[in-house]
Amino acid sequence: MEYKVIPFVATANHQNMNSSNIAQQLEDLIAAQTNQGWNYVRLESVSTYVQPITGCFGTETQKGYMTSYQMIVFSKEENEKSTYSSH
Repeated sequence: MEYKVIPFVATANHQNMNSSNIAQQLEDLIAAQTNQGWNYVRLESVSTYVQPITGCFGTETQKGYMTSYQMIVFSKEENEKSTYSSH
């Protein structure tokens, strides 16, 4: 089994910031990968701690913080690779 993980960052502005718009962006990305032979597995949230930035005198110039990213996981059977890699 082969896996592929793609970051998902939805884009929106004040005019189109609604759940339907965000869902359509996710659906479009899944459809594009499906057309390339990948199977959607799940949407994962990955959290990480960003270390603080320390200045010249050992003081924090920027505090550390937690952040998270949305990642879309796809899979493909090994024998499916040859079917879709003809391009």
